[in-house]
Amino acid sequence: MLKTVVKKGSYHDSVVLMLLTNQISTIEGVKKVSIMMATPANKDIFKQSGLDTEELMASTANDMVVVADIDDDSLLDTIMKEIDEFFKKQSASSEGKKGAESVKSWDKALKKLPDANLAVISIPGAYAALEADRALDEGMNVFMFSDNVTIEDEKKLKEKAHEKGLAVMGPDCGTGIIQGVPVAFTNSVTPGAIGIIGASGTGIQELTTIIDRLGEGVKNAIGTGGRDLSTEVGGITMMDMIDAMEDDDTVKVLIVISKPPAKEVREKISARLSVCKKPVITLFLGEKPEYHEENFYHTYTLDEAARLAVSLVRGTKAEEGEVHTDRSEFYPADAKKTIKAYYSGGTLAGEAAMLIKDALKLAIPPEKAEGFMLKTDGHIVVDLGDDVYTQGKPHPMIDPAKRIECMQEAVDDESTGVILFDIMLGYGSHEDMAGALLPTIKELQKKAEAEGRKVFFVSTVCGTRRDYQGYDEAVNKLKEAGVIVCETNKLAVRTAIQAIGLDFDEPEKEIRPRQTSDVVPQKASEKLLQMLSEKPKIINLGLKSFAEVAEQFGCEVVQYDWMPPAGGNVELIKTLNFLRHYDGLDIDEANREVIAKVVASQPVIKDNVRAKEVIPEMREGKVILHAGPPVAYENMPDPMQGSCVGAVLFEEWADNEADARKLLESGEIRFIPCHHVKAVGPMGGITSPNMAVFVVENVTDGNEAYCTMNEGIGKVLRFGAYSEEVVERLRWMRDVLGPTLGRAIRELGGIDVNPLIAKAIAMGDEFHQRNIAASLAFLKEVAPTITKMDMDDKDRYDVIKFLSDTDQFFLNIMMATGKAVMDAARTIERGTIVTAMCRNGYEFGIRIAGMGDEWFTGPVNTPQGLYFTGYDGEDACPDMGDSAITETVGVGGMAMIAAPAVTRFVGAGGYEDALRTSTEMTEITIDRNPNFIIPNWNFQGACLGIDARLVVEKGITPVINTGIAHKIAGYGQIGAGTVHPPIECFEKAIAAYAKKLGFTS
Repeated sequence: MLKTVVKKGSYHDSVVLMLLTNQISTIEGVKKVSIMMATPANKDIFKQSGLDTEELMASTANDMVVVADIDDDSLLDTIMKEIDEFFKKQSASSEGKKGAESVKSWDKALKKLPDANLAVISIPGAYAALEADRALDEGMNVFMFSDNVTIEDEKKLKEKAHEKGLAVMGPDCGTGIIQGVPVAFTNSVTPGAIGIIGASGTGIQELTTIIDRLGEGVKNAIGTGGRDLSTEVGGITMMDMIDAMEDDDTVKVLIVISKPPAKEVREKISARLSVCKKPVITLFLGEKPEYHEENFYHTYTLDEAARLAVSLVRGTKAEEGEVHTDRSEFYPADAKKTIKAYYSGGTLAGEAAMLIKDALKLAIPPEKAEGFMLKTDGHIVVDLGDDVYTQGKPHPMIDPAKRIECMQEAVDDESTGVILFDIMLGYGSHEDMAGALLPTIKELQKKAEAEGRKVFFVSTVCGTRRDYQGYDEAVNKLKEAGVIVCETNKLAVRTAIQAIGLDFDEPEKEIRPRQTSDVVPQKASEKLLQMLSEKPKIINLGLKSFAEVAEQFGCEVVQYDWMPPAGGNVELIKTLNFLRHYDGLDIDEANREVIAKVVASQPVIKDNVRAKEVIPEMREGKVILHAGPPVAYENMPDPMQGSCVGAVLFEEWADNEADARKLLESGEIRFIPCHHVKAVGPMGGITSPNMAVFVVENVTDGNEAYCTMNEGIGKVLRFGAYSEEVVERLRWMRDVLGPTLGRAIRELGGIDVNPLIAKAIAMGDEFHQRNIAASLAFLKEVAPTITKMDMDDKDRYDVIKFLSDTDQFFLNIMMATGKAVMDAARTIERGTIVTAMCRNGYEFGIRIAGMGDEWFTGPVNTPQGLYFTGYDGEDACPDMGDSAITETVGVGGMAMIAAPAVTRFVGAGGYEDALRTSTEMTEITIDRNPNFIIPNWNFQGACLGIDARLVVEKGITPVINTGIAHKIAGYGQIGAGTVHPPIECFEKAIAAYAKKLGFTS
């Protein structure tokens, strides 16, 4: 039973609430609990956890919400009492601390500390860029712990900082040391003569703690953020900090570390470092340098970089680390044992993955899976700090739960020979992670032993002897439990590799003459030199613990208790930014591939046959196809149900309406969306096995699509009519019209569709509401053949007369054409191009290329337009039909300008409105179709390729031309107009695609 408590206007940091959630979850009787701020993003997390309630959904981003799954109602009082105690303890721990007074605005913060020179920002990323911009305007350097800041914003902020002589560290900057003061998740490191510049995080922590334990120190460790060395940002912070550290006489040795940088940025950084006056050590993770240069050293591991820095400071070689353990039980290589590695952060995980790949001699690195740095042949390296594991959950540095779960899974795998993991000490980390993991480790050791297996637990403890958790205590606890504890990550990974009978090479490097560039170093700004030479004066936005640590080191700090403005929903912005900057796939290029498929398509009308002849699903039992995404019969609007009645009477499954409805309600008939069987259907889309359908083949790709024939206007099946007249017309179409057209088409060897469309669009058709030119062009193709066919003269006359009278006849051919074209295009299975739009009177559904067959739905709208005499909007049925497939190929409402003759009919005011509509559609499409030129649009091609990202970004939904059915079956068509899809469909689609590509909020 879900119970909800909403604390209005009670804002707390997400990390604090994660810790609180963990604490509450341990209460006996609490099956599941989540405590978060009710931001839109967090509401989604509640939903994913099955904890969404009406009270939650009605809350705002400034409300703290507790949702607990409990059976005993009285337990809620216990939960709320513990929550109150938690916050009381937090409040009490802050009382009496120097400078602990909080403020709630920039003005008050600056008033309290007017000479502040560093803003530490740990608020939601969508707002972090705005606050960082404000800090720069106030003359402050910025440390951005926040992530989810766009790369465009990052670049703009860093360019602005550079112009002002300031620095932006981050975003997603987890670690920093300024004048010996730890910032964010950092260890207590001895001040010294070594300077470090890196992305910041576990890599800097590993470097600084090794240096500290070797007896040397670090004065400044500046985090740049992981994207600083990208092509887009260009190493702005890195370059500025190199200049500053070179001008800082107290720095004797400089270390520069980075995950793989962009090639041109790496070259720029290397060129700058080649003329540095001080000894420089570089580590570009993933590269395996073969040599050093004089005073310019190129390292492979963090361990090597740290020991080399210490050696350079001392002038004597630092000893290599050793691992003292009994190797007699290590596995031989032919045992084929695997390593399972679980890390707190990306850099250490990346280093482990690199070394294991080296030992496995992988010529081509395996593809990364979601959350994995390595996953190959049973070996895995997981970055548990990846977003996929931390969405709505505490970071693995502070919560052992996920690592425990992983270790349990690892031991269940009989191939596992080693479980490798790190323990991160320092500020912000768990107070006793070793102790928290030991019960699980001991239990798993016993389990493996009972099964006659040996699983080695290998660990590295990243910390110093001044860290409050106690380095030696953590090491000793692990050793006493039989864990092999290594001084550094490299040694731990090597030991793990050796434990399965393998190793990697790390040959001694020769020192070659330094190759210098012609770069002229820039003079560092006075503001940066000041930041590196004084204890920072900090305004802290976000996590209070960051302020408390800085105060312990004698810094002046003001705590800014920031709250999200207006409770704004930023999830869609994050999603769009992810897709825009996703580096695993060029989405724009993928979209262009989809469009290229559309342009290259060659649809050909191949035949006209009974549906069951080409749709295998219709050959067994009673099957009816319907328009739109899947819908149950009881949810179909009345006209669609009426069309089903007509289909039952047509197929002679019943001989009266009452029996037909009983059959439809019985469950005996199977309903399938047309789209699921390569078909499309207009309005209700109702198609039964013996109805005549066109067969259109896209000969470029060899795929087919099917659609029933157009019945004309008025009381017709597709609009819900099912009288005897309607049924008899369908039977004539089955027995006479269909076979006649099928025979003619076959004798012609098929009819190319593109030339018909090209002719008709130049003659004023848009192929949804106006098809007269295309219908006549089709008649022109088949009439000569029909006139010479051996058939009854009356039948011949009736066929030609029907084709001549049915102005919309080509619509159904266009629909099958659109289906054949887009089904081929969506085989690309990448990108955000909309490949189908349809509606069933209950829901509107879309598909996008990158999500294959999945539907994304929202509540359907009711068309707006002009009505036949005697009817108005009150009579209209919600939107129905698969005919919006025409808009996905760029015609219909998307090409409104092509058909000025119908703009008034479909609700547009006239030519100017049609032009405005089509022009607006170019805002959400990515190309023009060169096959379909529109003369009265300055001979431009029809707009093509609806990009779901653009729809969401701009709030413009595609316009769809459509007929309007009466809401009561039997009346048929009562008007025509336009309708727009609900934007919710597109929002769901891009969210799902982003998730598929690895995005987590």
